[in-house]
Amino acid sequence: MHHVDPKMQECIENCLACYRACLSTAMSHCLEAGGKHTEPDHFRLMMACAEICRTSAHFMLIGTPHHRHVCGECAEICSECAADCERIGGMAECVDACQRCAESCRQMAA
Repeated sequence: MHHVDPKMQECIENCLACYRACLSTAMSHCLEAGGKHTEPDHFRLMMACAEICRTSAHFMLIGTPHHRHVCGECAEICSECAADCERIGGMAECVDACQRCAESCRQMAA
């Protein structure tokens, strides 16, 4: 296996944690809460965020230089998702995971 630099390893972990947080929050908390939590734009954003996080982790794990582009997009989507989850409220775990992921993906994209 190729050597993964510690910053990249941290980013992979943050991406996977955000993937889990967005997916589980959407599928349990949001679906059960309904209302604003299941507005199509919000729900799609959470699904997009989960998927781009999974994809970013995948690109870093396979060692392709294309991870920079994907991580740049991931940082944008995570920031948007964090803001939207904060706006709706009651999703602190998701907000935190998105913010951590956005920050480490910004570093990977640089």
